[in-house]
Amino acid sequence: MADIPTARPRSNAARILTIVGFVFAVLALLLNPIIFGVLGVVAGIVGAVLGDKPLGWYAAAASVAGAVIGMLIAAAILNN
Repeated sequence: MADIPTARPRSNAARILTIVGFVFAVLALLLNPIIFGVLGVVAGIVGAVLGDKPLGWYAAAASVAGAVIGMLIAAAILNN
């Protein structure tokens, strides 16, 4: 019997995209939540699909959380 791999092996590109996703999550929190939040979600998902499974999904989730919290902070600052 031949062993059929069920998951893609992690590549360097997957790890780099996952790290970029986390960086975009922080930038979404601090600078522009909408743009960096979307970019972080995309980078995290692509990193997860390329093989960096748990961390890629965590980066995508962190980007969503960073975007939401960043928008809440911006709304609180602007309405003060």
